[in-house]
Amino acid sequence: MATKKASARASATGPAIRIRRVYDAPDPDDGTRVLVDRVWPRGLAKADAQLDEWAKDAAPSTELRRWYGHDPDLFPEFTSRYRAELTTPERREAVAHLRELTAPGPLTLLTAVKDLDHGHVQVLAEAIRDQE
Repeated sequence: MATKKASARASATGPAIRIRRVYDAPDPDDGTRVLVDRVWPRGLAKADAQLDEWAKDAAPSTELRRWYGHDPDLFPEFTSRYRAELTTPERREAVAHLRELTAPGPLTLLTAVKDLDHGHVQVLAEAIRDQE
């Protein structure tokens, strides 16, 4: 299943960044757990989320999210547009903060998106790894 494969993905060359669904049970290897969606996940009580932070500013804009609609055919264009959004001062600061969270250990980016391979979190993880 692609979701399980993507959820454990981490880079050997950069900081340890995991991508998981927020609905999955926490794992002892998660490290710092950060929700990176702009809207709160449906059906999840805040007390049950077991988050360290909620980084709304790192998520795609509402306009971009609605345009994309999680259509895999639009993923290449979505990636380009989201990368452009990540260069704005507010989002660049959010990415820098997420990069700082990788210093003490693993960072797990959490999302409600079902298709992790075509979600914004893949693009965000790359941006965190690319930032110096």
